[in-house]
Amino acid sequence: MAYTINNLKDNDNVVIKEQLGGFTVIEYKEDLSNTTMTEAQNNFFMSKSNMRNKQLMVELNNSEIMLSAGAMQYMIGNIELTTGIKGVGGLMRNLVSSAVTGTSAVKPLYKGTGTILTETTYKYLWLIDVDNDHIVMEDGMFLACETTLELAVTARKNLSSAALGGEGLFNLSAKGKGILALEAPIPTEEAVVIELENDVLKVDGSFALMWSNSLDFTVEKSGKTKMGSLATGEGLVNVYRGTGMVWLAPLRSLPYKVGPNPS
Repeated sequence: MAYTINNLKDNDNVVIKEQLGGFTVIEYKEDLSNTTMTEAQNNFFMSKSNMRNKQLMVELNNSEIMLSAGAMQYMIGNIELTTGIKGVGGLMRNLVSSAVTGTSAVKPLYKGTGTILTETTYKYLWLIDVDNDHIVMEDGMFLACETTLELAVTARKNLSSAALGGEGLFNLSAKGKGILALEAPIPTEEAVVIELENDVLKVDGSFALMWSNSLDFTVEKSGKTKMGSLATGEGLVNVYRGTGMVWLAPLRSLPYKVGPNPS
């Protein structure tokens, strides 16, 4: 069996934004399918403001990936699709995980040799090489990963304070070695990465996209006393303490919705 994909990577309207292993992020410079003057105007200004359609391409070579449910647009080649769920117990664990992390309960597994294209999105696609690390991500960011990575639910270190700070109590995390693809509200060029070495980061708001699981994450008063917190006008802050990394979106506070383009 053999196949050729024409007018994709060789299309003048397509830019290869990033490539890591078998994962490729492609971006369409413009939406050329305009049928009305309004669509043409909208597409023009969207393109000029860096709001462009993006798509993840995954090329499998006798390998396996996990994909967010409903994310696949089309696939070509000898690829087997399974749910990755083993029995009723596995389904129940996935249902609990999806309820607390905002992700789909069933994350399909694609195994074999061929090419997979995901649905287009105006969100920004990040490719991360997780190298024997453990990364916690905000709800809704997961798109795909190599199955060499272990996805798990990670609880906040301080559940009561997380609730006070308006944060979720649980997050999805990726552990091990492999490639992770995420949908983010900002491009990688805009992300600020803080590296802590036995130190403390305090963030006033939900600006953290990801952080190392090695960090203790709590929600605390900004001041030592209640009066001190009131005086600074900050109130509660998210605190990351220890050794690890935190990825911040300084221009975009969460929560946000991640997903395919609205119809």
